[in-house]
Amino acid sequence: MLYITRKEHFNAAHRLFNALWNDEENEAVFGKCSNKNFHGHNYNLFVTVRGNPNPETGLIVNAKNLSALIKAVILDKVDHKNLNLEVAFLNGIIPSTENLAKAIWNQLNPHITECELHCVRLFETENIYAEYYGE
Repeated sequence: MLYITRKEHFNAAHRLFNALWNDEENEAVFGKCSNKNFHGHNYNLFVTVRGNPNPETGLIVNAKNLSALIKAVILDKVDHKNLNLEVAFLNGIIPSTENLAKAIWNQLNPHITECELHCVRLFETENIYAEYYGE
């Protein structure tokens, strides 16, 4: 089994807060990430697929096609958007890095057919990232 990873980038704003909590509880848990005016990140998204190379091409997946799929299914919906307000697949979900990585997996997985989705790794900053393996 071989693995290949495609890196993509997007910018988005979000606010971490639980609608069931008051402002003080949200601030105690999420700190400045609960800013009522939102805040933004320059996300780096790594999508890893696995499979056996096609004997005619030597490829698990055409990286150009994988990039186009990620753009159509994810980037066009999240890039330069407010994750809390503008992204339908995040409705009702606190848009933490962890939840966003899982939501991206759920959006991509049905569209990956010539190989298997292995991992979604999402960097919120250079120091924080989440990985999801579909478990």
